[in-house]
Amino acid sequence: MRTLIQNGYIICPQSGQEMQADVLIEDDKIISIAKNLADADNVDRRIDAADCIVAPGLVDVHVHFRDPGFTYKEDIHTGAKSAARGGFTTVVLMANTKPVVDNEETLAYVLQKGRETNIHIETCTTITKGMQGQELVDMAMLKQKGAVGFTDDGIPIMNAEVVKAAMKEAKHLDMPLSFHEENPTLIANNGVNRGKASAHYGIEGSPREAEIDLVERDLKLALETGAKVNIQHISTKEAVELVRQAKKQGGEVHAEATPHHFTLTEEAVIKYGTLAKMNPPLRTEEDRIAIIEGLRDNTIDLIATDHAPHSVEEKEKPITDAPSGIIGLETALSLGITNLVRPGHLSMMELIKKMSYHPATLYQLDAGTLEEGSVADLVVFAPEESWIVESYESKSTNSPFTGETLYGKVKYTICSGEIAYTDNCTE
Repeated sequence: MRTLIQNGYIICPQSGQEMQADVLIEDDKIISIAKNLADADNVDRRIDAADCIVAPGLVDVHVHFRDPGFTYKEDIHTGAKSAARGGFTTVVLMANTKPVVDNEETLAYVLQKGRETNIHIETCTTITKGMQGQELVDMAMLKQKGAVGFTDDGIPIMNAEVVKAAMKEAKHLDMPLSFHEENPTLIANNGVNRGKASAHYGIEGSPREAEIDLVERDLKLALETGAKVNIQHISTKEAVELVRQAKKQGGEVHAEATPHHFTLTEEAVIKYGTLAKMNPPLRTEEDRIAIIEGLRDNTIDLIATDHAPHSVEEKEKPITDAPSGIIGLETALSLGITNLVRPGHLSMMELIKKMSYHPATLYQLDAGTLEEGSVADLVVFAPEESWIVESYESKSTNSPFTGETLYGKVKYTICSGEIAYTDNCTE
C-alpha cells in the first residue's frame, strides 16, 4: 500500500525542520518527504492535507485503560479508539489495574490486547509488588518480557529506601521510573486543592506541601543514584522549581504536565464539581502560570494526559466520595494549541516535541519522528479549525471540557501506514 499525503505543512521535532511538502508512505514506512510528489507512481491512496499540519503521531506516556479489572470504565480497545481520535499513535499504560501489572501473566495479557488494536500500546509495570510500596518487582524479567517503564502511579511510594533501591535497579537496566508525588499523610481530602476550592466545599482538601514533600525527596535520590526519573502530572510552582534546579545539577530528571493543569485552576472544581476533581488537584492561577513557564523553558519536557476514565455513576457521588481523574486523550492536542500555541507560550514545534519526540525518547520508543525511513506514524490536523467538544470515543465522558470550543482538529491519525482515525474528510 502506497499513501501520498499532499499539500501539508511538515513538522519534524527530531530534526527541527518544518516545511511545506508531501509525504509518501509505502506499507509502514515513510519513503519520501519532498515538494511536488503529486506524480509519484503507483499511489493507492491520496490524502489532501491543505491547511493542515502533518506531524509525528502523538505519544502519551501516562494513560489508564482500566483493563483488566475495570472495563466498565474503559478497555484497551475503546482506549485505543479514543487515543487515535486525539492523534495519538503510541500510548503507555499505567499498571494500577486489577490485578495490577506486576507479573508476567498480566503483562502478557495487556500487551496481547494492545496488539489487537490499530495503534501501538505499550505498558509500564509496577515498581513494587501489589503496589504495596514494600518489595520491588522483578524489574529485569519484566523488562525482558516487554515492559517499557515502571511506576506505582496512583499510590505514592512512602518508603525512601524502596525508592532508592528501585532507582539503582532502573539505572542498571536503563529504564525510566515515573512517580506519583503526593504524600498521603498530609492530605485530608484528595482531589481538591486546599484553599479556595476546599473552602467552597467545607473540607480540608489536599495541600501543595503533599506534592512538594515527595518531589523534593525523590529528586535528591535521583541525583544521588543517576536514575532516569519522571515526575508525573506536576501541579505546584514549587515542584516546578525543584525540577528546574535538579536539571541544572545534571540529573536525568523529567517532568510532565497535563493539559488540565496548564489550562484550569481550582476555580474549575467549584464550577464543575467532581468532573474537575483529580490527583494532584487543580491549584491556583499562580501555579498554572508556573507550569506554563516550566513548559516554555523545558523544565517540563513532556505533556501527558493522565487519561483516567470513570463512570457517570461514580462521578455523580459527593465530592469527597467520587474518584479523581478525567479523560483527556481526545482533547489534549487541541488544549495545547488553544492554551499554549495560540497565546504564544509555545511554538507549534515545541508543542509537538513535548507530545511526541520527548516522551518517545524517554521511554526509548520507536516513535515521535517524521523522517524518511521512520515508521509511518503521523497525525494530520487543522490548527486553525475550531470544534466543540461534544462526544467521545472513550467509554467514559468525565471531562470538564465538554461543551468547550477548542482550536486544532485532528483530520487523520495514521499508524504504521494505516488510517487509525479520520473525521470523514475527503481523501
